[in-house]
Amino acid sequence: MRFVYGLVALWLVLVILGFVVKALAWLVGVGVFLVVVTIVAGAVVRRGSSRDVDRL
Repeated sequence: MRFVYGLVALWLVLVILGFVVKALAWLVGVGVFLVVVTIVAGAVVRRGSSRDVDRL
C-alpha cells in the first residue's frame, strides 16, 4: 500500500506543479502582452504628437 500512496502523492505533486506552471506561464504571457501594448501605445501617441507638430 505504501507504493500506492507514493504514486498518489507523486501524482498530486505533479498536478499541483502543472497548475503552478500554467498559472506562471499565463501571468508571464499577460505581463508581456501588457508591456507590448504599452510600448505600441506610447509609439502611436508619440507619432501622433509629432505629426501634429509638423502640421503646425
